[in-house]
Amino acid sequence: MHVIDPKHMPVASSEVARDINRRIVLNLIRTRQPISRADLARVCGLQRSTISLIVEDLIAQDWVVEGPTGRLPRGRRPTFLRLNDDRVIIGIDLRPTQTTVALSDVNGNFTTREVMQTPGQPKLALEALIECVQRIVAGCEGKKIEGIGVSLPGRYNLESNRLVFAPNLKWTDFDLRTPLEKATGLDVDLENAANACVLAAVWFDRMDSYRNLVVVTVSEGIGTGIFVNGQIARGVNGMAGEFGHVPLDSNGPPCGCGGHGCWEVFASNRAALRYYTESSDVQPGLTFPDLLSRADQGDMRAQKALEKMAHFLGRGMRMIVAGLAPERIVIIGDLTRSWHLFGPVIDAEVQAQVLPGGCRPQLIPKHEDGMARLRGTVALVLQEHFGIPRQAHA
Repeated sequence: MHVIDPKHMPVASSEVARDINRRIVLNLIRTRQPISRADLARVCGLQRSTISLIVEDLIAQDWVVEGPTGRLPRGRRPTFLRLNDDRVIIGIDLRPTQTTVALSDVNGNFTTREVMQTPGQPKLALEALIECVQRIVAGCEGKKIEGIGVSLPGRYNLESNRLVFAPNLKWTDFDLRTPLEKATGLDVDLENAANACVLAAVWFDRMDSYRNLVVVTVSEGIGTGIFVNGQIARGVNGMAGEFGHVPLDSNGPPCGCGGHGCWEVFASNRAALRYYTESSDVQPGLTFPDLLSRADQGDMRAQKALEKMAHFLGRGMRMIVAGLAPERIVIIGDLTRSWHLFGPVIDAEVQAQVLPGGCRPQLIPKHEDGMARLRGTVALVLQEHFGIPRQAHA
């Protein structure tokens, strides 16, 4: 039963109806381009006259452009429509060690990328970001910049716009959005990295047909993005999904959050490196990709370290399976590069937790060299125009 709260239920005005129809047409063009006006009318059921008015409005706003004409046995030749590649978005993937700033078109195709080391001080990082964004903006002559999307390795408060929990980044109570907007004159949207990956999966990987899925990002720590009943679950202060900081062993190693034995201290990239260095003498500066390469080359100690990480990764996912019962769990991170070695280990741990009557979730490894977060920042900005309008939410 869905309880209607009159205080939060908007009146279905003609403006709301027009906005919803516009978004439906815009999404159909996005997912089926190139597509004609006649095909749009057939797919969505709106009258052709209504479609024509909406399309002309979208063309006037530079969201849509007309492409080539088609051929029919008889009658008027249709003109195909597609999204305008000159509408662009700036995406920022902020991580504890490095930050990527990139320019993308509305279809998620990146044309420019700059990578820099992430300064330890937030004010220095902000200055470097502003300089990089301004440099990209200067090269966007003739293009319409829709906004800036930022993927964060932590959680932020939607109301205060302040970063409130980022143990691996070690920034606390910092407002990134306001000074970035003032310096660039562009709208800025912030999102947790795992949630950004959920948006990327739904918008660009065509997983929108799945109403319940979870994305697990594995890097310096472990992040979890939850997609429930077709919506991202954010919880109070945006803190929903911090499974990485649920203790598996209260007597375990210390975690950056201040606790001990959290899931991520056993199953993150850092954990695998710790397992390896504990079992052998290694040179300083060993990276997780180095460890994967050693495992691929037959280094048994590297394989055992990664296998131990995989066991803990699957064991932690049991919490997700039992608590959320998702249809799919999408795993994003460098470990997926060697999925043939460690995927079966993770899957066996996960399937062991499926309760009677429950569904066996499908594990989907995604190795995109960090692009999932960036593509998520693009979707973050675009959902303001393509997603459900704010006033239509119950």
